[in-house]
Amino acid sequence: MRLKHLAMSAFLLACAAPCVRAEYIVLRSGQRLAVTGYQILGDKYRLQMKGGTAEIPVEQVLSIEPEEIFISVPPTEISQEPFGDLIRAAAKRYSVDADLITSVIAAESNFDPKAISRRDARGLMQLLPATAARLGVKNIFDPQENIEAGTHYLSDLLQLYKNDLALTLAAYNAGPERVQQYGQRVPPFAETITYIRRVKQTYEQRKSSVPSATDKTPRRAVPVAATSNTTTPAGQF
Repeated sequence: MRLKHLAMSAFLLACAAPCVRAEYIVLRSGQRLAVTGYQILGDKYRLQMKGGTAEIPVEQVLSIEPEEIFISVPPTEISQEPFGDLIRAAAKRYSVDADLITSVIAAESNFDPKAISRRDARGLMQLLPATAARLGVKNIFDPQENIEAGTHYLSDLLQLYKNDLALTLAAYNAGPERVQQYGQRVPPFAETITYIRRVKQTYEQRKSSVPSATDKTPRRAVPVAATSNTTTPAGQF
């Protein structure tokens, strides 16, 4: 009974409030609870929800899925966006489309340089400490260092996957080893699939709505309309 009240409260709050970043706790009963955060306390999940918190047994949780509805980032020229100068400089240095860098930052941190994920990814481009160290980052929360390293990593992935955007984003999100594990295909993870869709949507909106503010330096372009040669469930992207 408590779970029914909890689910109904979550549903009513979701209907009444504007969309925010969230995840869904999927229960074995089939109920989906929208949460803004959670933590494991022994044999229970403590869920953070609009209006308060709730605890449910771990055994009742079937899975945790990312949200499917996202706030669209209004397309604006890079020169007018936060960290536009840093994005343009990194785009030029590593020959990566500035609009792609911006789209990744929007999805990863929503331009919050102090963002930390539950997996300990940090900063604007959500670098793991090990990745940041490998790329020579001294201060992972410094916007310039974070964007430089994140763009460097994107450049390496684009080269590795021959400009296949879906594979590049899958590797950025889940790691190249996961892409390799699934036979050079997008891993069948709900979070990764949603992440790719989210970045591509923003990227396509930018390319169709706003002229790029980068200079004319040749860069590694990613064809917006191109489809990945990966094998994925129909209609995922």
